[in-house]
Amino acid sequence: MRDTSPPRMDRSGDVVLGDDWVAPDSTVEREMQNNRARRGYLSLKSSPLTRRIIMFNLIALNVLAAGILYLSAARDSFVEQRSATLLSDAALISDVLEVALPAGAPVNLASGDGIDVQATLEGLTLQRGLQAFVFDASGNPIAGVKGGGMGAGIDGLFDTDTGPTFIIDGLTALWTMFGSIVPTDPVEPAPLTEQLATLVEPTVTGGLQIRTNLDSAEGAVFAATSPILQSSTPIGIVAVVSPAGEIEAIVRAERERMLQMFIIATLVSIGLSLVLASTIANPLSDLAEAAELGRDRDARKMRHSRIRIPDLTARPDEIGRLSGALRGMVSALYNRIEGNEQFAADVAHEIKNPLASLRSAVGTLRMVKRDDQREKLLDVIEHDVRRLDRLVSDISNASRLDSELVKEEEEEFDLLQMLDNLNQYLGEDARSKGIEYITDLPANPIMVNGLEARLAQVFVNLITNAISFCEDGDAIRVWARKRENRVLVVVEDTGPGIPDQALTKIFKRFYSQRPEEHFGNNSGLGLAISKQIVEAHGGVIWAENIRPTDADITSEPLGARFVVGLPV
Repeated sequence: MRDTSPPRMDRSGDVVLGDDWVAPDSTVEREMQNNRARRGYLSLKSSPLTRRIIMFNLIALNVLAAGILYLSAARDSFVEQRSATLLSDAALISDVLEVALPAGAPVNLASGDGIDVQATLEGLTLQRGLQAFVFDASGNPIAGVKGGGMGAGIDGLFDTDTGPTFIIDGLTALWTMFGSIVPTDPVEPAPLTEQLATLVEPTVTGGLQIRTNLDSAEGAVFAATSPILQSSTPIGIVAVVSPAGEIEAIVRAERERMLQMFIIATLVSIGLSLVLASTIANPLSDLAEAAELGRDRDARKMRHSRIRIPDLTARPDEIGRLSGALRGMVSALYNRIEGNEQFAADVAHEIKNPLASLRSAVGTLRMVKRDDQREKLLDVIEHDVRRLDRLVSDISNASRLDSELVKEEEEEFDLLQMLDNLNQYLGEDARSKGIEYITDLPANPIMVNGLEARLAQVFVNLITNAISFCEDGDAIRVWARKRENRVLVVVEDTGPGIPDQALTKIFKRFYSQRPEEHFGNNSGLGLAISKQIVEAHGGVIWAENIRPTDADITSEPLGARFVVGLPV
């Protein structure tokens, strides 16, 4: 008889069933290790999951960077600050010129009477790249200078020397290359003094003006204008022009730094994606390879060893759950294989007994001469044939039970109603044999989710077993109680009880402990099937003897008690 002890865990976490367990195949282990070493830390070519993780992370990062570049308000902020600075410079220069004007007689800026405008402008120290122009009230240019001494200006904010912009330059060159496919005629901007002359009239009539859309040969410029007043009468304007391409250079520098950070973030994202992918793809590959090695090996060369699923249950994530589920499935599979092998061995053993009796009876029948002996042998043959028929039927039912329990749909039903129906039918059978039949069921329904017909089979087995062991004058009691999230159904009888050595065996297949006159009338599968059905519903079943007192376990039993616990 093979060992049927419950599963246990070895030190490596593999499920071991009894003493038939064979150590994991070293060939399989070596093959898994070789595959893992060949796969390495990660493999973009062999891991679509890794590629998807990297791709999706990069898509999200690119969308974020594009949104920042598109929606960035840096340029508007620089324009606003630069406009305020230019207006302040223009007002300051006009104040300087107004102070230098002679008091009294009107001054003609164009003729230079009373003031040398060019000399006055040249005496000012302007920011590097900044230009100042003076126009008379008619829009004629009078003087102009270009600054070169103040360096970066206020707080260095508008320093046009922003350093190299390799990324922007490269992207610009690429865009220019593609743009050259469709040639366009460049438009030459008007001279700067002509564009500034258009601001004279608005400035003379309206005061300070700012324009941010002027173009020069060197690039886009900003211009701020301020009137020159003499005795509250405008006699000209001062125009201050920003360095060409100043704002664009600053924005380019800001975008260059942003793109540099984007490249760094991209590299970091790829690295983190690879690390993340390795923590997902590699364990999944190990789990898949463990199953594939057990499936794909040549059956003629395959050693009889268990598939070794890696133990990743320590991981607090879905992969840990998957590893535990796979290990549980493999364990359940081997349990099923083990059970089928044991069942086949038990069936062969049980069938051999009536077959041996049949063979002996048939062989003896050939030799006997007396009719009474022939009749006796024919009775034996008929008994053994009925025994074989009953055994085959019970074996067929037991072998189909697993698949039927999986296929049938569970439904909610009233357990007490089902027990009441059984009590009405089986109670009449018991009373016809002189057995007192007592029921004690609660008044309120107890709803159970399960297979009603299968659970009814369990209680029919228990009650009919009790009837078969009772005699005239004995009693059977069926009662139920609800305890929190469980319901207990108990079948008690006042029969001979259960031998102590049989208490741990009565739920095993083909085990039967009955009087000699009942020999061959039972296959010994009823209680085993009942246990299987109850456990499939998440319940428990056990048997015990009823004694006068629990303190004295050596006292003669007053009967047997079977208890079924089911979840509600």
